[in-house]
Amino acid sequence: MAQQYRVGRLSQEIQREVNDILQKRVRDPRVYGVTITGVEVTGDLQRAKIYYSILSDLASDAKKTQQGLEKATGLIRRELGHRLSIYVTPEIVFERDTSVQYGDHIDELLNKLHRSGEF
Repeated sequence: MAQQYRVGRLSQEIQREVNDILQKRVRDPRVYGVTITGVEVTGDLQRAKIYYSILSDLASDAKKTQQGLEKATGLIRRELGHRLSIYVTPEIVFERDTSVQYGDHIDELLNKLHRSGEF
């Protein structure tokens, strides 16, 4: 139970700090406008999967953003090491959160149904 609490707390801390690092320390224009939507930390605290979303739906923008985040991973992990009070800083991996786009798509479909009078 205490371990789950610690993992959850660490996930929240990483999310807050990575958002801050992206805004204040990473100068790469490819990561401008990235929002961290969630963090999954493994039970042994060795790996953190960081989910992010971007406003653009273009595949080219998504690819550029992913490349920018991968390039900034070292800086972000180093900053996390300084900011977090943990023994080992987890390896970090960035993964695009597509739930935002999925939600927009469902919203769009519902609006079309509503306008056509079938809903």
